[in-house]
Amino acid sequence: MDLPETPLRYPRRQTIRGALRGLIRAAFALMADVEIEGRENLPQNGPLIVVGNHFSFIDPVAMIHATPWPLEFLAGVRMPNAPPAVRIFPRLWGVFPVHRGAVSRAALRSTEAILRQGGVLGIFPEAGNWASVLRPARPGTAYLATKTGAPVVPMAFTGLNDIFPALRQGRRAQVRIRIGELFGPFQVEGRGQRRREQLDIIGHEIMRQIARLLPDRLRGHYAEDPAIRAAAQGTEVYPWAYSPDT
Repeated sequence: MDLPETPLRYPRRQTIRGALRGLIRAAFALMADVEIEGRENLPQNGPLIVVGNHFSFIDPVAMIHATPWPLEFLAGVRMPNAPPAVRIFPRLWGVFPVHRGAVSRAALRSTEAILRQGGVLGIFPEAGNWASVLRPARPGTAYLATKTGAPVVPMAFTGLNDIFPALRQGRRAQVRIRIGELFGPFQVEGRGQRRREQLDIIGHEIMRQIARLLPDRLRGHYAEDPAIRAAAQGTEVYPWAYSPDT
């Protein structure tokens, strides 16, 4: 006999996440000089989708540090280039895992449930941190935004990849977190190819909102300088051999 599905309640895992937040706060205070700009743009509550550029393994940690809400994350289940210590954090925090190249219906249902309860979801639309410039978004973020009607808060992170090299040199890295203005909600019409085209347009708009918070040299596909856009071609390609597990 099938057992009834346990309702998903937001917020979750409050005890361990509270402890992790304390550790994150202490770690940033010790290791870097962090400037957070635009906190006045943060709404008091959700539903919200918080998006950011993904250049570093510790982008989710920085997002947690800069925001006041109980954040949920939609995240890749495999991180082929991540140090072992980094892979522990998603398990401790408790993310909704997705597999590259597959439709993760359970994760999408879970994140929809969180947003419909007024929750806050953190997501990195590029779906990977293998490049140091902006790339086009995968469709998942736009799908969730249109499916739930949740507005979007853009964030940009710079300097995170400098933290550990700076520590080895006996200095503190300069980290900057910029928070943009709320935008959306979005709607789409139709089905099939027409719907996918609209989701792609929304995905590009999401990335442009993030790009506005970054210096042009890091905007990649969304840079104003055509030479920077040209140099970014190819960075959107997943650099490891395709596998449903990566």
